[in-house]
Amino acid sequence: MTFTIGVDVGGTKVLGGAVDEFGEVHKTARRDTPKEGGAALTAAIAEVANELKVQFPVESVGVSAAGWVSSDRKTMLATPNISGWNGANLHQELTGLIGLPVILENDANCAAWGEARFGAAKGKQHVLLLTIGTGLGGGIVIDGKLHRGAFGIAAEVGHMRVVPDGLLCGCGAKGCFEQYGSGSALMRHTREAIEQNPGIAEKLLARGDGSFSGLTGTMIMEAAREGDVIAIEAFRTTGKWIGAGVASLSAILDPETVVIGGGVIDAGELLLEPIREAAKRHMPFSEILPMPEIVGATLGNQAGLVGVADLARLKKLNCRTIFWIV
Repeated sequence: MTFTIGVDVGGTKVLGGAVDEFGEVHKTARRDTPKEGGAALTAAIAEVANELKVQFPVESVGVSAAGWVSSDRKTMLATPNISGWNGANLHQELTGLIGLPVILENDANCAAWGEARFGAAKGKQHVLLLTIGTGLGGGIVIDGKLHRGAFGIAAEVGHMRVVPDGLLCGCGAKGCFEQYGSGSALMRHTREAIEQNPGIAEKLLARGDGSFSGLTGTMIMEAAREGDVIAIEAFRTTGKWIGAGVASLSAILDPETVVIGGGVIDAGELLLEPIREAAKRHMPFSEILPMPEIVGATLGNQAGLVGVADLARLKKLNCRTIFWIV
């Protein structure tokens, strides 16, 4: 049995895992994510990988992180939420610290690959993944291969413009998809629903400290599951925006399966149902043309880890054609 190490860099933790060729995680190791980023974060990744490599016959390492990665998968071009990594040749730095071949990959790409290889879209050749978190990320698999684009930065679907002159996004543009169909958008939709219906909002607000600022996404999800009208409407509004975006992307990419991942997917059908309804409503010729299957992700917070480990294994093997494990 061969193993590769996948390391997923998150906002609070650096999680590594020894992964076999069937996508099974045999053991994990973690470190807290250093707030200062830079060299301290690079060292934490190396510590996790070195802890695992002494226990398993490891051939290579993959690192999954949010940001734009160069087309040769060696350099972090830009990392908006990580200090000290812009332009860093992490392939060179980590190979020296770990002593094994290392590849880098965008976190949403890794999750898409993990779900396509071993998760909700296992065996599918054409897959679109949307990761719904604070923002909205994406990953695309076409003809069984991860689509990275000419410069390695494809699938930034969260910054697709959906509302002309709409809300200002952190990227500097207005009307980006993630401003309407993300976890942050869910919070805004909830606030707007509360403002429109203050008389029925007391029960929802009581889950926190009585104010909107005291609410969390988890509280809103729990309230929706228990039938809270405002919470359900917030999920439906968010789902409608995501579904409309799925329709536009499907008209271009024609995926077999659209996988919805990220923390918000814990809401299950509360989110998936309005996504499916809106996708069908907005899809061109929806009554005639086939619709993609829209499903929730199944690998959870290990999708990126599993995906990047598999990508590292395939890179090591110099696989040009992917043979699906079914």
